[in-house]
Amino acid sequence: MAAETPLIETAALEAALQRFADERDWQRYHTPRNLMLALTGEVGELAEIFQWLTDEEVAQLADDPARFTHLQEEVADVLLYLVRLASVLKLDINAAVRDKLQKNAIKYPAPAADAPAA
Repeated sequence: MAAETPLIETAALEAALQRFADERDWQRYHTPRNLMLALTGEVGELAEIFQWLTDEEVAQLADDPARFTHLQEEVADVLLYLVRLASVLKLDINAAVRDKLQKNAIKYPAPAADAPAA
């Protein structure tokens, strides 16, 4: 059976994050617990950007270069810590995502084509 096309390819990012940690001797700090706590902090910083904004204001974030750059940085921080956490745990993100999408399709089936719209 042929391997499925990856939905998410993280090998290069995982290697870059490993090199970054190795160059700074940060392995001892990159425990699953510490990485999860750092990830949680970054998600909080991302949430802070949206706090108190209306949907219209959020839609206009791209129009403000400084705020949009901040948004990009926080999204990147969340992704970096998530990928690093998965790597340290030896978790295959692609397999996890594929599995979760399949479970969600069963849990939340698409409405039949002939079903009336809600």
